[in-house]
Order: sequence, then structure tokens, then C-alpha cells
Amino acid sequence: MSHMTNPLATPDQLFQRRSFDSLPIELQDTILFATQCLTQAAGILLQLPQSVTAQANVLLARYWLVEPIMSHEFSDISAAILYLTAKLSPHPRSPRDLSNVYAYLLSPSTSLFHPPTSPPPSNNPSAYYLSEPAYQAFHTRLLHLEAHALYTLSFDTHVALPHPLAITYLQALDFLGCGGMASSKERIGQRAVRYLNTALLSPQLLCLTSQPNALAVAAIYNAARDVGAKMPECEWWEVFDVDREELGFLVVGMRSVEGWGRKMRADLKGMKMGVERGMVTRADVEAELRRRGLSVVVGNGRVGGGGGDAEEEAARRMDEKMAEMETGV
Repeated sequence: MSHMTNPLATPDQLFQRRSFDSLPIELQDTILFATQCLTQAAGILLQLPQSVTAQANVLLARYWLVEPIMSHEFSDISAAILYLTAKLSPHPRSPRDLSNVYAYLLSPSTSLFHPPTSPPPSNNPSAYYLSEPAYQAFHTRLLHLEAHALYTLSFDTHVALPHPLAITYLQALDFLGCGGMASSKERIGQRAVRYLNTALLSPQLLCLTSQPNALAVAAIYNAARDVGAKMPECEWWEVFDVDREELGFLVVGMRSVEGWGRKMRADLKGMKMGVERGMVTRADVEAELRRRGLSVVVGNGRVGGGGGDAEEEAARRMDEKMAEMETGV
């Protein structure tokens, strides 16, 4: 049964995550939300199955349980973990493919995090053109962070997803199949899967604190409630080894993610943390900290009061310069 369960986060790990970097909690949630959305968008553009992208979302959340959020650029760690997860699956993607996709998603031409009421951004191919030195620098960071992520995760990349269990449970409850209620049954399956995908973005880290069977049961409960389907009158969730208290917590947690996501987008816009050009960056976070008069400790250095991003930019330029010299461009 070990392949159907996940290692769960401990209370100490959850508390430690909140104390990392001395970042305000709302900024940590904003970074996690934005990076998980970026990973999902990259998975779609890379034509990866949702199962692979969902595993990458879970591994990213696990990674940030033990690694300070401000240690690396958010988009870089997203790319590294998605690259690692795809490599371990039957659907690997090349570093070149990832570099092209992330260059586009980080450019002003992307609609990621673009306000839905605003006109769509104009497509400017030159904004996401990646030169050979820039690609070599990205490739170097990608391989370095892939190895670092594996080490941080203690080489445990096993992720059991609740999606297959949800389908199995729906079949056991006779909510999948043919008959007069086929359309209603189909809607329940679709909505259950949507709830499970939404749970990947939850601020409560539901995928790290609950086992897949509990997540599957909560998604089914929410989906049946949405379409008005008649469920068994008995406490059917106990058949799938889920108690009422855990079910109630997960039901509320899943239903709150949609409204919370809207709030995250509003917070991004209100703080002007990169929404005009898409993905939030460490520079945006540091600028917000300076605006609040706060600072954040990363490793042995302190940023937020100024100068933190200059070192990162200098390192990036040095990487590109080295790649340029090696390729002779």
C-alpha cells in the first residue's frame, strides 16, 4: 500500500516553513500561489499530462518545506522541479523546450496573471527570444537546481496522486457509467478532478497534510454537493478510511481555494509585484519589503533594505558571459 500513500508534512515542518526568510505569511502564500500557477502553465505548454504537472506541484511544495523560499529565483526552481518530474516519467522534456516555454511565460507577451478585464497583451516574439548564451546560462542553472532539489528532497520523489482513487471511488459509488443520469455522473467526475487540481494551490498545503484517499473523498463530496447528486445516507466516507472531522476540514479547504486565489491575484495587483509582466520575482518581493520597511535574511545575507537583487543580477550576467565565451558567440 505504500505506493498509494505519501510522506506527510510534520507540524514542525509547517511551523518552520512559516519562519523561513522572516517573510510575512501573506508574501509566502503569494509566492507559492504564483509559482504553482507558473508550473501548471508550463506543464500545459509543454503538453505534459496533468499527472506529471500535479506531481511537480507537490514536489515543489515539499521542497519549500525545508528550503527557504528566497534561496533561488522562483521561476528557476519551478523549471528545475518540472524538468526533474518529467524526466522521471514516460514524458521527459528537453532543457531547450523548458527554456523556450519559461522564456515565454516570463515575458510581457504572456497572459499569465494578466488581469482578465484588461485587453490581452500584444504578442512580441522578440520579448521571449532566448539567445544562445542566455540558454546556456539557463541550462546551467537548471541542472544545478535539479541536483539541489533532489538532495533537498532526500531523493524521495514518490508522489501518490488522489485522482486515480477518486475515479475508483466514484465507480464504487456507482457515479460513473451509463444510464439516465450519465450526464450528471460525468459532471461529478469532472468537478471532482477540478477540486483535486485546485487543492494543489491551497494555502493549507492540503496535498502535504492529507493522504490521497482523504483528498479523493473530499473532492467527491464537494462535486456531488455542487451538482445536487444524491449520496448514500450512511457515513459512506468511512468505507474509504476517512473520518468526519478530516472530511469536514478538507471540504472547507477545497471550497475556499477559489476565493483565496482571487485574493492572491488582487494582492499581486495591489502590491504591483510583477503583474504587468507576468510572474512575480525575487526583485518584486524585495521591493515590496523595502516599501514596508522590512528586511529578510537569506543565508548569511540580509536583503529587503537594498542591494540583494544586484548580486543575483551580477551572477546571472556572469553566467551568460561565461556561456558566451565557451560557445564563442
